Amino acid sequence: MDTDLIKLYSTRILALAADIPNLGRLSNPMSTVKRRSPLCGSMVIVDLDVVDGVVTRFGQDVKACALGQAAASVVGASIIGSQMTEVTKGRDELRAMLAGGATPSAPFEGFESLRPSVEFKNRHASILLAIEASVDAIEHAQSQSCA
Repeated sequence: MDTDLIKLYSTRILALAADIPNLGRLSNPMSTVKRRSPLCGSMVIVDLDVVDGVVTRFGQDVKACALGQAAASVVGASIIGSQMTEVTKGRDELRAMLAGGATPSAPFEGFESLRPSVEFKNRHASILLAIEASVDAIEHAQSQSCA
């Protein structure tokens, strides 16, 4: 089990967790969503703007384990310039990968680094926080711009 944990917290995961792009809250975002994992207490707040269906600004406040931070790092590096369909596909493909499926496609292929966590189901909720909050925030921003 110790070697499994060492593999889980690989150098790549720790490097991602240590350098999260777009870390910090946005001033005056179109949408803000907070997601929390009740199992471990990890929490992510996502702020973003969407213009013509494309994410144009993104910020996040991440209070999570190294795995949740690594996932937030992938989201932060990949989401600006993405459309709702791409972000939703990234979320769905990450869920599938955590269930033993294939690696998510571009622009979220960086989730591959989290493949060792597949066996650690108690960590999946934390890993999904940033991408799920992002999907929710995009949906909210788009509903506001249509109102």
